[in-house]
Amino acid sequence: MAVTANDIKAPIEEELAKFEGLFEQTLKSDAFLLDKIMNYIVKRKGKQMRPMFVFLTAKLCGEVTEASYRGAALIELLHTATLVHDDVVDEANYRRGFFSLNALWNSKVAVLVGDYLLSKGLLLSVDNNDFDLLRHVSHAVREMSEGELLQIEKARRLDITEDVYFEVIRQKTASLIASCCAVGAASVGSTPEQVEKLRLFGEKVGMAFQIKDDLFDFGTDEVGKPLGIDIKERKMTLPLIYALSKCSWLKRKKMVMTVKYGADNPATVSEVIQFVKESGGLQYAEEVMHRYVAEAMAILEEFPDSPEKRSLEQIVRYTTERKK
Repeated sequence: MAVTANDIKAPIEEELAKFEGLFEQTLKSDAFLLDKIMNYIVKRKGKQMRPMFVFLTAKLCGEVTEASYRGAALIELLHTATLVHDDVVDEANYRRGFFSLNALWNSKVAVLVGDYLLSKGLLLSVDNNDFDLLRHVSHAVREMSEGELLQIEKARRLDITEDVYFEVIRQKTASLIASCCAVGAASVGSTPEQVEKLRLFGEKVGMAFQIKDDLFDFGTDEVGKPLGIDIKERKMTLPLIYALSKCSWLKRKKMVMTVKYGADNPATVSEVIQFVKESGGLQYAEEVMHRYVAEAMAILEEFPDSPEKRSLEQIVRYTTERKK
């Protein structure tokens, strides 16, 4: 039976409901324009995956505290700020089917709103002396920025190796999930060893999550329709990196040039997808993804059985079974 978000949320339904109200209150502003934009942000919120990681890991290690709620809010504030700024940098008009802030207002307003969200997160932590939680989240935001810049630097030459690729996704995607788990554990007074263990668990889940996203781009039967978005954006993902590593120098040069100069052509995108499939790139990426899943599960095995532990196991399975 497929894992659903409701199954995963079951042990923390009360915490998530309380958090939703607290987070809306945190975003309130006396400035009319800011309050209007904050209401729009609240309505766009997704599946609450980040707060779920915070509350599940907190309950895995103890009882949820007020610091747990502040930690979840801090992550949401700082992460939302980075997304708002990303949309400005990418000149994106949509995010998850909604208009971006820069599309509805303008880039200047969006940048200032991102700064406002960042300051709200910082003050929430400083005013409550949550310096340990702030350190975990700030570390993740720094890594996300470094990962994005590393990817931009390497994308110009399309020469990303597997090692560089893993470093990029660790920083860009896995660091945020890792910080959620570390914040959850730290918010209930866990030992440094427990915090680090759950941070590493979150990192493994994040790595598997991103590799699954890579696979969506190639439209296997398991993950849906071929999209080729990463190829069109000239991003070097794991299936393509592996395929290029297994072909001749001449073939590699031809395929790199094809991606570099022909990625806007649907026929060219289809050619690259077919090349990756025939080279075993999808199978290899799935094997690596399942390896990260196994490592994440092994970390959870060290904790006693509980509803929270079972929900975290379901999240790990959801990572590889999701359809979007």
